[in-house]
Amino acid sequence: MALTRAILSCCVFLVLLAMSKSALIGKSHSKGKSNPVLQYVVNNSVRENEVMEKLRLKTMEDPWNIMMVPPEQTQFMANLVRLIKANKTIEIGMYTGYNTLSMALTIPADGKVVACEIEQKYVDIGKPYFKEAGVEDKIDIRLQPALQTLEELLDAGEAETFDFIFIDADKINYDNYYEKSLRLVRTGGIIAIDNVLWSGKVVAPEEDDITSQTLDKLNKKLHSDNRIDLSMLTIGDGLTLAFKRHL
Repeated sequence: MALTRAILSCCVFLVLLAMSKSALIGKSHSKGKSNPVLQYVVNNSVRENEVMEKLRLKTMEDPWNIMMVPPEQTQFMANLVRLIKANKTIEIGMYTGYNTLSMALTIPADGKVVACEIEQKYVDIGKPYFKEAGVEDKIDIRLQPALQTLEELLDAGEAETFDFIFIDADKINYDNYYEKSLRLVRTGGIIAIDNVLWSGKVVAPEEDDITSQTLDKLNKKLHSDNRIDLSMLTIGDGLTLAFKRHL
């Protein structure tokens, strides 16, 4: 009898753990239909621009649409951009530009979004929607490796001039992106880092899972980095906000 109770308790724990992970980690466009909590969030909080909706639906036709920033996270970051009165922003990993468009719509008329992307096909998807929304002049697309773009910005004397930087590209270079972003962002500015929970795999990375190991290492580094103030959120696939301190 005691063994049966132990097995039942273990099963209940595993079910609750699975439910908690499902509720806390996920993107509405990939899990919304199967997760009523995520769908409730979308239904009762997301206010999507008409052109952004068109771009989101277009992006959903791409087989890699899981890479898109979900609307609930995009709106949250837009509110952060608005809160700190950001004018200059960078997106490292534009994909089709759903979040890029959001930032361009949020910043002032004289603002700028430097959008880093390496795939021409994704740039081609986003550009017509940038034009339709009337913000194409705000978006500076750099079709080349992001590290090259960040270094060019530093060489051009733009260190500590950016207000908000979003990192959402290849995970192996996340630490490099972070260090360069820390030089480019102003004191009080925000570096937002996506996918920091990696579907929960960072909790116990497997030996052959380099991506999870890399993200786990970065998460631990940020936790002890006295150059920033820090929050790690369970929105989307995990989002870290690093607020640059006065050094």
